Amino acid sequence: MALGALIAAYSEDNSGSLKALIPIAGRTLLEYQVRCAAAAGAAPIVVVVDRIPIALNEVLQGLQQDGLPVVTVGDAAEASSRFEAGELILLIADGLAPSPELLSGLADEQEPVIVTLPDDESHARFERIDGVSRWSGVALVDAQMIGATAAMLGDWDLQSTLLRRALQSGARTAPIFAASGEPLLAESANDLAELERRLFVASRGSRRDWASRYVLPFIEEFATEKLVETRIRAEMLVQASLLLSLGAIVAFGSGWLWVGLALLVLTTPLPLIARRLAALRLIPMPARTLARRLLWPTAGAALVALGWWQWGHGAGWGAFLAAVSAVAFAEAARIEREKLELPGEIWLVSRRNAILAAIPFAAFGAWTSYLVALALYAGASFFVVQHVNHRLATELTPR
Repeated sequence: MALGALIAAYSEDNSGSLKALIPIAGRTLLEYQVRCAAAAGAAPIVVVVDRIPIALNEVLQGLQQDGLPVVTVGDAAEASSRFEAGELILLIADGLAPSPELLSGLADEQEPVIVTLPDDESHARFERIDGVSRWSGVALVDAQMIGATAAMLGDWDLQSTLLRRALQSGARTAPIFAASGEPLLAESANDLAELERRLFVASRGSRRDWASRYVLPFIEEFATEKLVETRIRAEMLVQASLLLSLGAIVAFGSGWLWVGLALLVLTTPLPLIARRLAALRLIPMPARTLARRLLWPTAGAALVALGWWQWGHGAGWGAFLAAVSAVAFAEAARIEREKLELPGEIWLVSRRNAILAAIPFAAFGAWTSYLVALALYAGASFFVVQHVNHRLATELTPR
């Protein structure tokens, strides 16, 4: 069944500004609401506003430029005209910050439903439904209900009137499910501090190598907090990482070994930060963009360039052979383990592990020793992955 979304954005906060413009994790509350609705599969996403200040207009233009199906309307009658008959509509209250999981779970419903919270002191800001429950701020209503409400609305508040009519028409009520996390009703930025903290924690994702788990977390956290408030796109960081890797190839090939290593070290946190920015902004990153696909090959090419330089400057052909072997084993291990969750996998070779492991060798000028050690490291990682794959295949083979 088609799914749309209706977001109210006309109430003011404690400072006299629209609640829709309250900041959260480097963006506005309205942008967060729209992206949550879009992630749940809603289209169109209709925003009801009385006035559109410059700041709100910039937010709406940014959302539309990102291809999100968001439109603004001035009243309930215009809102009802944006939806098709029989369509189910996600209703999101003004100033509400729902979790993406809550909206996604609600989007799976096939009939109108009102999500409720307990009527207790901790939920005093939420609108009371009856003696035991309050409205959570999200609901699933029929599109025809919006048209009927618009016909009799008058000066009444749209979201409250729509809620009451949905209840009177027999819409089912359901308590919020614990796994979704409770929504927050905001009057100021302070009210969203807890949700912002949860979003930052949830954006960390898995850290599958020792470099990202033990060396880079501080840099990743610091950079994410600073960049989330900027207009820098996540994919731009991946592209920057690729350009730095290309620079490292040139540096190693020219004999600027420390410059090449420094450029590679700079690439290590960038994809991690990019992934977190994308998660915080609810803007999924394409899984296989050209820049992402080229990160491994360019890092490998930089390693080969280092081996080539060492070969031509006293280390002999063994340095070049070690570099090529390291690249081959590392790529084979990466392909074999890509979809596997291995015990102790953080200690296996990875692009970040290989780069950071070079630092202590470089400190003593032992570049060739590094290449030999990396070849052994990558080879051992490949054989470990192969062993695990063979064992799993044996266990799954019918006897």
